Order: sequence, then C-alpha cells, then structure tokens
Amino acid sequence: MKRTALFVALAFASSVALAGSCPKIMKQIDAAMPSAKVSAAQMEEVKKLRADGEALHKSGKHAESEAALNKAKSILGIM
Repeated sequence: MKRTALFVALAFASSVALAGSCPKIMKQIDAAMPSAKVSAAQMEEVKKLRADGEALHKSGKHAESEAALNKAKSILGIM
C-alpha cells in the first residue's frame, strides 16, 4: 500500500512539473518567431508544432507537448 501511494505521489509530481514547463516553452517560441531567420517552410512547421504542443498541453499530454515544443525550439535555433 505504501509503495502504491508513493508511486501515485511521484507520478502526480512529475506530471505537474512537466505541465509547468509547457507554457514557458511556448512563450520562448512566441518571442523568437518574429525575428527568426528560417525559411517559410520551417516557419510553417514551427507554427504547427507550437499549435500541436499547446493542444497536447491542454489535453494533459505534457511529455508529448514538450517534445513538439522542443522540436520547434530546435528549428528556431533557441535552447
């Protein structure tokens, strides 16, 4: 029983931590997009990944959201 409670607590804590980083990453992307030196095709991909990341975040899929958002950051050349 103690193991189950510990597992649930850790799972909840990790999902909350991931949930908090998604909006931060979205803000970084939004700030970088206006001055980004990327092709039109790359910008379209960034916009799609940004939208997908936000949708995944809102649906509670924070790990997937973070993966999409980090890919957008990579295209923009921000770390």
